[in-house]
Amino acid sequence: MQVTVRQGDSLWYYSQLFQLPMRLILDSNRQINQNQLNIGQSIQLPGFVTTNYQIKSGETIWAIAQRRNISPDAISLVNQSVNPNVLQVGQSIRIPVRVTWRIVNDPNEYDYGKMQLDMQELINVYPFIVQEVIGSSVMGKNINELRIGNGSKRVHINGSFHANEWITTPTIMTFLNDYLLAVTNNGSMQNVELLPLYQNAMLSLVPMVNPDGVNLVINGPPELEPYRSNVLEMNNGSFDFSNWKANIRGVDLNNQYPAGWEIEKERKAQQPGPRDYPGPSPLSEPEAEAMAELTEYRDFSRVNAFHTQGQVIYWGFENQEPPEAEIIVNEYASVSGYQPVQTVDSYAGYKDWFIQNWNRPGFTTELGKGTNPLPISQFSQIYRAARGILLASLYM
Repeated sequence: MQVTVRQGDSLWYYSQLFQLPMRLILDSNRQINQNQLNIGQSIQLPGFVTTNYQIKSGETIWAIAQRRNISPDAISLVNQSVNPNVLQVGQSIRIPVRVTWRIVNDPNEYDYGKMQLDMQELINVYPFIVQEVIGSSVMGKNINELRIGNGSKRVHINGSFHANEWITTPTIMTFLNDYLLAVTNNGSMQNVELLPLYQNAMLSLVPMVNPDGVNLVINGPPELEPYRSNVLEMNNGSFDFSNWKANIRGVDLNNQYPAGWEIEKERKAQQPGPRDYPGPSPLSEPEAEAMAELTEYRDFSRVNAFHTQGQVIYWGFENQEPPEAEIIVNEYASVSGYQPVQTVDSYAGYKDWFIQNWNRPGFTTELGKGTNPLPISQFSQIYRAARGILLASLYM
């Protein structure tokens, strides 16, 4: 919600007026010097929107504020052109409303466009979110990173490396929404207070690593050539892409990392297709390269890659993981009910590369159980498990 500075206003006053943590107001207005506010300056206040209201006979600003459990001055702040002493029946004013509902509320068929709309609405309501385009897909779709929090612990989450595992994206977006709701309203999730986590950790999220592939699985082949003809040929002419894991060029993005890539190259698919082709060389695909560059630049403390399915958490790579990884994964297992698995005969994954290069905790969580893409009927169960893991990643 945007407000205009009046004489005598301060960010501290706004924090008291709207019962918002000062830190969130500061982070929503990074370009503002809080000690030099100017009359008429625009300020973003997180966690609020305004709604139109028509004055009824006999109403006053004070009475409306009392009924809505807000300060009369909060109403005056967003209606500076309105004379509160001369209200007319039918006159329209704006009322500040604290957001207490989820913006991300429909996980079904969660394609790139749906994610972009949810992402933009979240940013509008919670302007302390930092959005950065870290790269683009083969077809030119933005790969977005969202960051919240200021702490030294740098925790990364990603989803939809694999196209038909797209349910991981609304899982991450729903967690983000719940986190934002809790931190803005001085609340908690599963008895964990969120504002201290916001202050102690920086959370980085890339909800959809493979947007072209996700759209292919959900919406069918694109109209644009040569992509349409190519994917249909790789899929043996079938318009059913439910088995498709790769990016739009038929490369498995989670087999792209220089951590035993040569092993996967020898034993996996030798040409582009729906799944398991490691590509012509490590990091040949723009999506994989974008994730590698982000990881190197951010210097994450730990990473969490969400996949489906199996209800297991992979946490090791060739015994290069640090001792703390086992402590963390045991907490993940406790809060999710999933099974920790240290090693598996698999190489060239994002988590493998992170552990190999940084010797820090890296985890691949296989959410849910069944055949990909998992049915949306599993979403609530999947989300409960993922939420526990994500919270633990921040407080451990």
